[in-house]
Amino acid sequence: MSTGIAYTLALILLLGGMWLVGFAFSLPALQGLVFIGGILAISLALAVPVHLLTRAK
Repeated sequence: MSTGIAYTLALILLLGGMWLVGFAFSLPALQGLVFIGGILAISLALAVPVHLLTRAK
């Protein structure tokens, strides 16, 4: 995977996950599911660089 695409994907997942975590507190119902979705998105954003990008030599 291209470095730029992986970086962009990780950034979108990170910012989207942070938004979901914050947005969960303003919902009248399903706060837990939205919060967990945000946590999973942030976790995936941290896993993308670790697992998809190659190491620098």
